[in-house]
Amino acid sequence: MTNTPVATLHILNKRPEHHRFRACLDAMAPGDVLLLIENAVLALADAGVHLPEGTRALQADCVARGLVTRPGEKVELLDYLGMTHLTDRFSRLISW
Repeated sequence: MTNTPVATLHILNKRPEHHRFRACLDAMAPGDVLLLIENAVLALADAGVHLPEGTRALQADCVARGLVTRPGEKVELLDYLGMTHLTDRFSRLISW
């Protein structure tokens, strides 16, 4: 029997300077996906924060904070339906 790692969706709502923001990034494994919601989308305006490839952000929270993705940053913006579809793809979710 092999122990195949299960990909995890990390749903992060903490500001980039919050200790859980760094803890979340440190906990990510290959195949995991990061979804930024609420105040975590502020990371899109912080050039000092490196976001993992494949990061997604909730569009409504970006709009509410007047944010767009950084130039060169490949962050997919999701609406609520897209967020629902994303959460449905993962059997393991962690909210930070």
